[in-house]
Amino acid sequence: MREINVSLITQTVKELVIKANKILPDDLVSCISCSKESENNDTARSILGDLEANIDAAKELDIPVCQDTGMAVIFAEIGQDVHIVGGSFEEAVNKGVSLGYVDGLLRKSVVRDPFYDRVNTEDNTPAIIHTKIVDGDKIKITAAPKGFGSENMSALRMFTPSAKREDIIGFIVDAVKKAGSNPCPPVVIGVGIGGDFEYSAILAKKALCRSVSKRNDIDFYREMEAELLERINALDIGPQGFGGKTTALAVNIETYPTHIAGLPVAVNVGCHVTRHAQREI
Repeated sequence: MREINVSLITQTVKELVIKANKILPDDLVSCISCSKESENNDTARSILGDLEANIDAAKELDIPVCQDTGMAVIFAEIGQDVHIVGGSFEEAVNKGVSLGYVDGLLRKSVVRDPFYDRVNTEDNTPAIIHTKIVDGDKIKITAAPKGFGSENMSALRMFTPSAKREDIIGFIVDAVKKAGSNPCPPVVIGVGIGGDFEYSAILAKKALCRSVSKRNDIDFYREMEAELLERINALDIGPQGFGGKTTALAVNIETYPTHIAGLPVAVNVGCHVTRHAQREI
């Protein structure tokens, strides 16, 4: 049994939320750059160049890549041979988020009640925390700050098992079409298929944390990702909604077994700064 003090969890979360908000994953940056080179719409190409310049400036000036520094989403894979000592895991995570957003001078966007009393908590807590118990004696933490310009464009539908491949593809493409310019395209589309109502949405969020250069391991879904990307980019929404063939940078599908009577499908939209940072402790 390995002991991990909550202070290490707090420090790790603090550093990850700051890093994720300031430095995009290399593969995402490369994808934007490649899209600029292949884009044949002059306006779209110019906008993609501006996005590149913004990413470079954020890194050089050590500032957030977007003014909406998101709601902190934390995925934690906790080894079953870990004993967390010194306090509560959830409190440690939220303390790390608080320190990261306050000390890192990141915008605080969380309100303490969703409807009747929307008062800012002033430190971006509480975070959304998803935990999973896994083998081993380590903890892998992924911080994925999520802005709500894109989050608000997400969708979920409970299909029946009679649904065809085209029905699901049509639903996903239509979700992106309805979103239009709102999620600050070019977007990354996370798709969750299976599980139940809530787990399909978690799958879709997890899909956004997958590298945009990594395709699904199963041929059926890998081909579906490719077709979705092609059809979404044919919508001519383009970068920031000004037209062009770069509406999406990637489509990532994650799946899970489901009930014989159901076929849940969730779409989680990520903007061109689909952020995540990960560390194992």
